[in-house]
Amino acid sequence: MQINARDWLFEVSVDPSEAIPVWAQVGGVESFTLSNSEGEESTDTTTFASDGNAESQAMQRGASLSLEGKLTRDADGVTADAGQAAVDELAALKGEASLGGVRFRYTDDTEWTVWTAWVSKGDNGGGNNDKTSWSASFTRSGAASTAAVA
Repeated sequence: MQINARDWLFEVSVDPSEAIPVWAQVGGVESFTLSNSEGEESTDTTTFASDGNAESQAMQRGASLSLEGKLTRDADGVTADAGQAAVDELAALKGEASLGGVRFRYTDDTEWTVWTAWVSKGDNGGGNNDKTSWSASFTRSGAASTAAVA
């Protein structure tokens, strides 16, 4: 059975190390790309004994997640979507402070995939008859973990 891309959930926490972290669902998402090999590095292990065949080994694993959609606000038109606001906050930080949390899952999953990650904000824009676009990219820092869905 194929699964619907629209049934994935994405949440962000500015401080996932809190005793009880605050997670905010990112609203306005229309598409996502999960890159399971972003930032990977390898080393060449080819020697004369390789008999002309290339050999290498993975030395570093990485991943990234890109979200794209529409800039959203609450019904009052002033208050930003809580998830997009958390992304904006993280994207402005540097160093250790820039590391926040992102977690994601398909609606039927019993566990979240959880990353410590830093964020790059994408461009906002649109034309005469468009809604304003919004995007962000998360780059995983360290290994992924899982957490049970509450």
